[in-house]
Amino acid sequence: MGGAVVDDGPPGVKAPDGGWGWAVLAGCFIITGFSYAFPKAVSVFFKELIREYDVGYSDTAWISSILLAMLYGTGPLCSVVVNRFGCRPVMMVGGLLASLGMILASFATSIMHIYLCTGVITGLGLALNFQPSLIMLNRYFSEKRPLANGLAAAGSPVALCCLSPLGQILQYQYGWRGGFLILGGMLLNCCACGALMRPLLFLRKPQELDGAVKEKKAEPKKKLLDFSVFKDRGFIIYAIAASVMVLGLFVPPVFVVNYAKGLGYEDTKSALLLTILGFVDMFARPVSGLIAGMKCVRPRAVYLLSFAIIFNGCTDIIGSQANDYTGLVVFCIFFGMSYGMVGALQFEVLMAIVGTEKFSSAIGLVLLMEAIAVLVGPPGAGLLLDATHQYMYVFLLAGCEVTVSAFVITLGNILCIRRKPEDPQTMMEMADADAEKEGLNCKVEGEEDDEGQEGKENGKVAGVKAGEMMVVKEMGDEGREENTSL
Repeated sequence: MGGAVVDDGPPGVKAPDGGWGWAVLAGCFIITGFSYAFPKAVSVFFKELIREYDVGYSDTAWISSILLAMLYGTGPLCSVVVNRFGCRPVMMVGGLLASLGMILASFATSIMHIYLCTGVITGLGLALNFQPSLIMLNRYFSEKRPLANGLAAAGSPVALCCLSPLGQILQYQYGWRGGFLILGGMLLNCCACGALMRPLLFLRKPQELDGAVKEKKAEPKKKLLDFSVFKDRGFIIYAIAASVMVLGLFVPPVFVVNYAKGLGYEDTKSALLLTILGFVDMFARPVSGLIAGMKCVRPRAVYLLSFAIIFNGCTDIIGSQANDYTGLVVFCIFFGMSYGMVGALQFEVLMAIVGTEKFSSAIGLVLLMEAIAVLVGPPGAGLLLDATHQYMYVFLLAGCEVTVSAFVITLGNILCIRRKPEDPQTMMEMADADAEKEGLNCKVEGEEDDEGQEGKENGKVAGVKAGEMMVVKEMGDEGREENTSL
């Protein structure tokens, strides 16, 4: 049988749900960890940068802000290049950019150079890795997709727990320049993760391939950025809710340590709160993915996400009343649970809303809308803190913003969206394949040779009619590619 390499995830294709998909999941786990944890991990070098360039803390904080802005704001650009060149080459280039930015930053002579190198170049490189890795993960997994998304999302707290202490060790041993150089070398692992994202292989009979090539030539050119997702009311509701949610979602992790310091606790004890939050978050994400994958829960995943968002918002509101260290520890435990649930479910729900074909464009547009909220949320909370000098109001504001987003997505789903089957063409082809496997014993057309006779004796099918069935398998070794016709 011949094969066709596919990287654009056309409709009607059943994901392998395993096999090489586990390697893709491992790569996505590492990429997610770098993408979300790196902007926070570089903050351990801020004191050295303040001393080196004689700037304020707000000046160095722009490094993390620019990193996050690039990660979210370049979403449409990532969608365009992925749709044009495919996931694997884009991730390889992104890994080189991410590493190059940190290496160049180690030779910086001003804070502006670090903004450009670490913020823009490394941020763009991480963005070119993060979005394609999610796209490939959702192509390789269908039935197990919620669990896969949960496991991949767990890379963020795991990496944060590892990169922050590592950054402190590197700064102590080699200074901030040596630390940046070593971290730049570590980011080259993004290229290795990109190499894992090999496209799927469609196995077809040779006589089918000529027709397939002609059909492919006759197909209209694929849109680099599909704005038709805005015609989907479900997508619009999700995008609005996600943007409102992000206004307050990242505020508590930024301010909880200073909240504890404001209550009079020492720096080490205050920093332990983030460790507690990250540890709980680490386990909450895969558990949430496992729950979301249950047959009775998966059709209602959007309501599970709504519960997670409300849970997070209420945790912020109640946590604003904490007046001692014990209260803050309890807050971090429940915040870690709810934060992990949101992280594990947000892209799973988006995938369920728009489907596989439009996911690459949808995620880029959603990330762009969230980028604005990321830039407004924490600075806005900082202005409120400067005006009131009370962390209680900061946490109350964050909780209200997150809770409002939960009501938007819940009421929007109930009132504005009619339930429709997910990916009808995929479901139809899956049903046809199952029927053929269960009930059909096809005979080979033409002359019966020795191999055909042996196939009959074993009660198995030696071949199928052209056009009856398409089998999706993973792309094999280099040696197997020699048998392909495309």
